Amino acid sequence: MKTFVTDHGVSREAEKASGQTATGCRIFDFKQFLPGVSASPGVYIMKDAGGEILYVGKALELRKRLASYARVDSLGQSKTAALVARIRAIETIITASEKEALILEASLIKQHRPKYNVILRDDKNYPLLKLTVQEQWPRLVMTRRRARDGARYFGPFSSPTAMWETLRYLNSLFPLRRCKEKVLKSRPRPCLNRQMGRCLAPCAGLAGRDDYLAMVRRIQLVLEGRDQQLIQELEEEMRQAAAGLRYEDAALIRDRIAAVKKTLEKQRVVAGHGKDQLLIGLARHGTSVALAFIFVRQGVISGQETFFLPEPFGSDAEIIAGALTSFYGEEGALIPKEIILPMEIAGGGALADWLSEKKGGRVEIVVPVRGDRMRLLEMAAANAAQVFAERQAKSRSWASLATALEKALHLVHKPERIECLDISNISGRQAVGSLVCFAAGEKASRFYRHYSIRTVPGPDDYAMMAEVLRRRFTRGLAEGDLPDLLLVDGGKGQLGVAMKVCAELGVPDAVELAGIAKERAGEGEKIYRPGRKNPIVLPGHSPALLYLMRIRDEAHRYGITRHRKQRGKEALTSTLAGIPGLGKVRIAMLLRELGSVAQVAEATATELSAIPGIGPGLAEKIWRHLHQVDGA
Repeated sequence: MKTFVTDHGVSREAEKASGQTATGCRIFDFKQFLPGVSASPGVYIMKDAGGEILYVGKALELRKRLASYARVDSLGQSKTAALVARIRAIETIITASEKEALILEASLIKQHRPKYNVILRDDKNYPLLKLTVQEQWPRLVMTRRRARDGARYFGPFSSPTAMWETLRYLNSLFPLRRCKEKVLKSRPRPCLNRQMGRCLAPCAGLAGRDDYLAMVRRIQLVLEGRDQQLIQELEEEMRQAAAGLRYEDAALIRDRIAAVKKTLEKQRVVAGHGKDQLLIGLARHGTSVALAFIFVRQGVISGQETFFLPEPFGSDAEIIAGALTSFYGEEGALIPKEIILPMEIAGGGALADWLSEKKGGRVEIVVPVRGDRMRLLEMAAANAAQVFAERQAKSRSWASLATALEKALHLVHKPERIECLDISNISGRQAVGSLVCFAAGEKASRFYRHYSIRTVPGPDDYAMMAEVLRRRFTRGLAEGDLPDLLLVDGGKGQLGVAMKVCAELGVPDAVELAGIAKERAGEGEKIYRPGRKNPIVLPGHSPALLYLMRIRDEAHRYGITRHRKQRGKEALTSTLAGIPGLGKVRIAMLLRELGSVAQVAEATATELSAIPGIGPGLAEKIWRHLHQVDGA
């Protein structure tokens, strides 16, 4: 590895390599650095004065690629100029080939996530569908992380709604088990999912392994986009069932075929070749770039993801290359046979080799100039351009709404970021504070927080709110992370608590406060503001009021979900906790074996005694307690 550093106090050679801009800032001296750089393939790492990695790049010839930065005017206005002005150190790592450089670049970008690299997303934030084909009885579940566990992963889905719709659709057609155990344990009776037709109940020995695995395979066909093949198999199976006079089975298969065909009608066939493809469209507006990734499975459009890059570094070709590296950098990514690009990219051959190795089959990168592929690219480019149109429409809508909020609530400035706090509890039990955040008119879920109440033992909503606000603003003041407007769910009392906490902690006046009281019979929603005797009553159709209500309702939804989860968890064990001889370990074992308190109550004493660790005597006590039999 070749390293060249220009930080203060490192060496005389480093000091000699130091230059200065017109403003007195030291800049990196490429002229002294370049002669010592190899002409081999490799990776270069650019760092700032504090040692932070700014950019990771690869090159077939390191010296030639880095020389291109020497020709950039560091006083210019471009993003490349901004990068060059911040460079204080460059490290180079020589590799044996361009493909090895690509692999190392992808690994370093994933590890360090440099500011100037194209990073489309972190997959842990996007849902995937996981088919646990490595288990004896596979399951289909949602996850947010890929792991090297032998399972098949499909996605990620940019829309959680689309992912849940897909999961419900597949569960209705092919009811695999829903239980969470990796190793399925046998049970004396199946759960309610079996009675509702939502599971084949392999736990109770009611499912043949061959039939079950055939259903797993059909789910794979759907997720891989091979619906036509699935229809052909189902039609043949239906004919065989009818020929064997199994008319109920034939009718069930007929309904499944109809459901699959109905889904296919909604899809758009773009080619008759049946290939898996990725189409990339790019659109530029000023310094911003939008990308559209359109996925084609078996000649049918199966989905799309769009990405907005505010000020990406590099040329359009470099942005596309970086986007591909980022998109397929995760293990288990579903890589198509053909990737269609709007332009040639440097290192396309190495990228194709790398993707082929990850896929375990040949991957082609194609840049068409005419024909059907060119028509598909035009469609992808139109989808990328639509990203700008949608953002502009949202921006105009938010500007109008922000002005309405400023005027209606008599705010000092437009509230770009609004947070709302809600407290959920029942007589002080399972108390939860929920904080939601909206930025520029949209949910900012990464700032959502739940707060478990720590210091308030009884039913005191004001004290609970004060505790949560102290915790929120103490952290916010320390980190410089504060909203423009804090909305509390309640009237004068709740607003008074927020005002007192803000004064106590020295929260700046720039953080404005408001309370929103729920509508009562014959009255509208009321908005309370500091310094105003009477509440603000807005018309029911007011966009400003509807937006505030939406934020309040979201805080309520977010809080009540956590509250119900805590309440349910407590109720789940309280029914069993009063039985002598039945501790936490045995309660957990009962619930794991039988699935729920209701299932425990339905079990006979004999079935309970068959569970390890229970025994006949304790099983009798449990049965008597749950059925209120004398002597329990």
